[in-house]
Amino acid sequence: MEWGSLTRTFGLFIGTAIAEIVGCYLPLLWLTGRGSFLLLVPAALSLCLFVWLLTLHPAASGRVYATYGAVYIATALAWLWAVDGVTPSWTDVLGVALALCGAAVIAMGQRFAA
Repeated sequence: MEWGSLTRTFGLFIGTAIAEIVGCYLPLLWLTGRGSFLLLVPAALSLCLFVWLLTLHPAASGRVYATYGAVYIATALAWLWAVDGVTPSWTDVLGVALALCGAAVIAMGQRFAA
């Protein structure tokens, strides 16, 4: 996998994670009384975007989901910091690092298997 392809894939994963988080966060705002039921419309659109973005990956779906999971964890902790105003702990950062290392093994392992 070349750097341009890797950068595109990683960016696609981040966009996918943001779409999923927004699609889940907006209904939470409504359910907790911090937003209008009209938030369900952009939430549904965001979840549709999330599903569509997952289809753009050429690898086998299980491998894509496994790798995406690590990027999702990292994006969720960035959301925790940026939106919820909670600074991630060192264990949060360590967990993200371990998850991303695992994702790299999955993604790069395919390159060597054959």
